[in-house]
Amino acid sequence: MAEIISVEHINPFLISAQQILSQVCNIQTKLGTLSKDNLSIDGEPLFIMLGVTGEISGQVCIVFDIDVAKDIASRMMMGMPVTEIDDMAKSALSELGNMIMGNAATLLSNKNFRIDITPPTLGMGSTTLTSPNMTSIKVPLLYDGGEVRLFFLLKLA
Repeated sequence: MAEIISVEHINPFLISAQQILSQVCNIQTKLGTLSKDNLSIDGEPLFIMLGVTGEISGQVCIVFDIDVAKDIASRMMMGMPVTEIDDMAKSALSELGNMIMGNAATLLSNKNFRIDITPPTLGMGSTTLTSPNMTSIKVPLLYDGGEVRLFFLLKLA
């Protein structure tokens, strides 16, 4: 059975998310309370699912309420108003996921963990995702406009 991940494995993803949100969107976030939680997404949010392969494997899911997704997409597009999640907004949010995960892969490689990431899958609406032998860890990143929720379903390969 694969080993369970620790804070050492999750921190690079959190650091990356905070750095990218700060640099790309001018959003300063604070870590919310980490919890073990089923990856259950309620309501009508938008989520980006990215796969992780290599020495760490599984999924990372970035979840936004629709208003937060619009705010972040607008910030990524230099303040252009985003009134709906159209193809342009979906593309911007998917690229945000790519940037976060690419940066996390670099941070992990500096700690001698080699990973690859899969292209983002964007979804909308309620869902529940589970994976055998993996615990879902939820970490909210809080900012004055809302929160970005990160879910980790990861294990050491």
